[in-house]
Amino acid sequence: MKVKRKIIEIDEELCNGCGQCVLACAEGAIQIIDGKAKVISDNLCDGLGACIGDCPEDALKIIERDAEEYDEVAVEKHLAKEKEPPVMACGCPSTHIQTFAPASSCEQANIPASIEDARSTLTHWPVQIRLVPAHAPFLKGADLLILADCCAVAYPRLHNDLLNDKVVMMGCPKFDDIDAYVEKFADIFKTSNIRSITAVVMEVPCCSGLPMIIKKGMELAGKEIPVEKIVISTRGEILNQALTRIA
Repeated sequence: MKVKRKIIEIDEELCNGCGQCVLACAEGAIQIIDGKAKVISDNLCDGLGACIGDCPEDALKIIERDAEEYDEVAVEKHLAKEKEPPVMACGCPSTHIQTFAPASSCEQANIPASIEDARSTLTHWPVQIRLVPAHAPFLKGADLLILADCCAVAYPRLHNDLLNDKVVMMGCPKFDDIDAYVEKFADIFKTSNIRSITAVVMEVPCCSGLPMIIKKGMELAGKEIPVEKIVISTRGEILNQALTRIA
């Protein structure tokens, strides 16, 4: 039944899809759909506006209109469903945990100088955040490289400069399930004794949510892990050639 009440309204013209409001909404009422934040169901939004202060573009505001009543039971069911792991087809190669041994000294010596810089330094599989299980053996005591998807295409020396000696996990903070990412990182931080984290993002606004996701994962896990951020330009350069610690 609809009643006149306060509810969140999102101005899609102002929204840049950064996902900060998704993280701030404890009820899971907001999701990024087609690059824009949207209230997915009126009965999930309590209308209190806890998400408003997290929007860098002032795209959110509280209005009063006819809407379905806020439903706490529906919220609980929605949050429980969001925490369920994705169902993968049995035997999918993408879910098979693999660890790759580094090239031996003889193998390394036989690599032609012309292609030496192009060799892969990837040491494990899978690499997508959604697919890496928190108990994966390659995570134990690892230095994590958490990479926004587009960085792999934009930065030409990824393997040589950033990936070497690190365990990589990659995903898109704009289009993927942010709450699931927070839960995944929290589980990893609780169980895997991660030594350090390097977060690599593009300079575009939609990447800005990744460091916040990592931070919330640490808070949920009750861990403090050294985290540094690298910002890549759309022309494939490390901006300012410096690492910036995430506050």
